[in-house]
Amino acid sequence: MNYTNKTIMRYMKLSLRYGILALLMINIIPLSAQTTQGITTGVPFLRIAPDARAGSMGNLGVVTSADAYAPFYNNSKTIFSQGKGEIGATYTPWLRKMTNDIFLASLSGYYKLDDEQALTGAVRFFNMGSMTVTDYNGIKQSSYRPIEYSIDFGYARRLSKQLAAGASFRYIYSKISIGANNGVSYSAGNAFAADLSLTYNALKETGEGWVTGAAVTNLGSKIGYTNNNDNYFLPANIAIGTAYTGVIDEENKITVGVEINKSLVPKTPVDATAGNMDDYYNKTSVFSSWGKSFSNNALASSIGAEYCYNSLLFVRAGYNAETTGMGGRNYFTAGTGINYESVKFDFAYLAAGSTNPLANTMRFSIAWQPDCNKKKK
Repeated sequence: MNYTNKTIMRYMKLSLRYGILALLMINIIPLSAQTTQGITTGVPFLRIAPDARAGSMGNLGVVTSADAYAPFYNNSKTIFSQGKGEIGATYTPWLRKMTNDIFLASLSGYYKLDDEQALTGAVRFFNMGSMTVTDYNGIKQSSYRPIEYSIDFGYARRLSKQLAAGASFRYIYSKISIGANNGVSYSAGNAFAADLSLTYNALKETGEGWVTGAAVTNLGSKIGYTNNNDNYFLPANIAIGTAYTGVIDEENKITVGVEINKSLVPKTPVDATAGNMDDYYNKTSVFSSWGKSFSNNALASSIGAEYCYNSLLFVRAGYNAETTGMGGRNYFTAGTGINYESVKFDFAYLAAGSTNPLANTMRFSIAWQPDCNKKKK
């Protein structure tokens, strides 16, 4: 096979850029592998990657190309979508090694008003299965089904040719227990939160180049469930990432990206006495908690890659690494996607050790982009 000088130079440039990302990966993984004291938050389902695309790329979502699931990660990137809009639905059976009736489902999408503005929306629903209430003798008293959900509305706007910003507002409902027990009354919790995001898109017309993004998510009120005023922090988080897309030819391209997530929740007190925990839950304000969170060492890194053939077939893989403060979950992911006309099908699989409760987790996503065929012409 004969290679021209131009082709050789192209592969050398791609190798150099992917090498830069590889160096970032080498430094990020040990960082997230550290152990640290844990943190406690309410509604942790807000930190679960709901869609199969991100789920197959190690939870990479801030700097991937815009799709229907952008509202979960970074809604500002919708400004750079080539399509007018997209809507998608996801289903994820959760903790299947432990139970068979817990799942996360979602519906999300965006609509571009014009080249300068976009609207986004999303709904997440987390079903925690059936719970049984017993007395001290183990005799069944009742059963109930805990649920949590969130409803998002967002707006994104272009600030310059390559820069866009976005904001989302979120209502959160959480019913994890009901009734009274040992003098404590339990009720559903409600909270409000906001996301802020930025995307810098330096892609060329060919689709080749860098994308850098950042998102601060779940900034909001605390959430409480009881009459003793214990209020939990929301899982506030800041994510920063970058990705490079290399175009091999008109039909083949590869995107590789890295992302770091940092929890904005303070670590729980080492001495968990009643007084210390009361200070932690009730006397630490939301605003002051963000500053105190910088010592929690709760980090996660995502590394992901996506191969695309002719905008029809996608093959993906990734790795997620976390400190114990962020959950301590370390696993590989893989998946695939198919575009048929204006419909997208995605599947993801999580591979982990036999002792990891997330092992063998599967995600399924389907999306509809009505102007997909027009865009390709």
